[in-house]
Amino acid sequence: MTEEPTPETLESDKPIKQRKNALYLGVSDELAENMQSSWADTELHDLRPIPQAEHTARRRAALSARFPGERLVIPAGNLKTRSNDTEYSFRASSEYAHLTGDQTQDGVLVLEPAGATGHTATLYLLPRSNRANGEFWLDGQGELWVGRRNSLAEGEQLYGVPCADVREVAGVLAEASGPVRIVRGHDAGLEAALTDKVTADRDEELKSFLSELRLVKDEFEIGELQKAVDSTVRGFEDVVRVLDKAEATSERYIEGTFFLRARVEGNDIGYGSICAAGPHATTLHWVRNDGPVRPGELLLLDAGVETHTLYTADVTRTMPINGTFSPLQRKIYDAVYAAQEAGIAAVKPGGKYRDFHDAAQRVLVTHIVEWGLVEGPVDRVLELGLQRRWTLHGTGHMLGIDVHDCAVARRETYSDGTLEPGMCLTVEPGLYFQADDLTVPEEYRGIGVRIEDDILVTEDGNRNMSAALPRTADEIEQWMARLKG
Repeated sequence: MTEEPTPETLESDKPIKQRKNALYLGVSDELAENMQSSWADTELHDLRPIPQAEHTARRRAALSARFPGERLVIPAGNLKTRSNDTEYSFRASSEYAHLTGDQTQDGVLVLEPAGATGHTATLYLLPRSNRANGEFWLDGQGELWVGRRNSLAEGEQLYGVPCADVREVAGVLAEASGPVRIVRGHDAGLEAALTDKVTADRDEELKSFLSELRLVKDEFEIGELQKAVDSTVRGFEDVVRVLDKAEATSERYIEGTFFLRARVEGNDIGYGSICAAGPHATTLHWVRNDGPVRPGELLLLDAGVETHTLYTADVTRTMPINGTFSPLQRKIYDAVYAAQEAGIAAVKPGGKYRDFHDAAQRVLVTHIVEWGLVEGPVDRVLELGLQRRWTLHGTGHMLGIDVHDCAVARRETYSDGTLEPGMCLTVEPGLYFQADDLTVPEEYRGIGVRIEDDILVTEDGNRNMSAALPRTADEIEQWMARLKG
């Protein structure tokens, strides 16, 4: 990685001359003049709006209607330092991306009150790097260092919103009067500039509304989620094909294999891949992925591709590393499969959100009572929640531009709410027998099984978006034999 320019590294064999712009310190007049001239005009004209532009406009209109007469500030966020002078890859805040379609760092969407009920939207962005003052090649975020960005005029064509220089937004907001709300947690500088104008309660209300705005997906979002799922299916197939190489190395080979698919076909992985072999499958969020991959044990792979528009899949399959389930592994797997079938069947418009969880849990409890792991009857176990020693987690969550989408929606609209067509959620029951759990027979210990699919609520029921991946034990074995053969 090339070191960014600083006055110390920009050396010249000629005397340093003081210039109006500090960027030019240590740069000869001749070089400065050379770098300012003879660059072609690269402005792009007649750009098409991004595919989701009509949807982002509708979302902004809904936001405007919810908070009439109030100034609304939605930041994209800033770069975060990973170590010293290197940064994490930038990922725009979900609220900002959902309302604009833009994904550039430092961007800010501002809705200014206009009249009694409406708003005027302005998208504040970093403009093209200035060539006259040397910014484009002397600043670490200049375009010769990090690549070209859109001009403000290009941004207006792409996003359908008037664009302005983001370096002016703090001053604009500082001078503003009247009620203001901001989505917190993404831009500390803006939050500081608005300290005397905002309150935590009001800002939380804004964030909750934006979360609830994503509960029902539009046709663009459903299409993007299907793209994410389809790429994820191919990523799972990639993993099965190289399990022999993973056995020779570690879970990291599985992680890297899936990551390659995510980066080739999408933006990234939607969350840290869980590549849990053997007893690691009993750890819900095993993302270290540094353990051995051994024949005779199970691999729990929980992973999802994130599309270029930031929508992510979230799929889990548990598979025998050698291609064949042992009798006990199959027994546990079949119980989880039966629970997932019951959960998926409960996903339908008009049903309660909690129905699919309750249906899946009842099936799991029925099995663990039959196996003698806990004393029944089933209703008693469910009432006391005794199954949670082995089921651990809820059976699913909303899915979308975040893997756990709509996370700050109000309880009455989410977990206590009613399912509607266009909602997308996961159904993912599991059983996990810890390696040190003395309440179960020794042969159960270290076995973890989860099956997860992405389910779209439709007008007449549901659609399994990840149905291209096999789910029954027999189908898993046949699928693996075909891919490894």
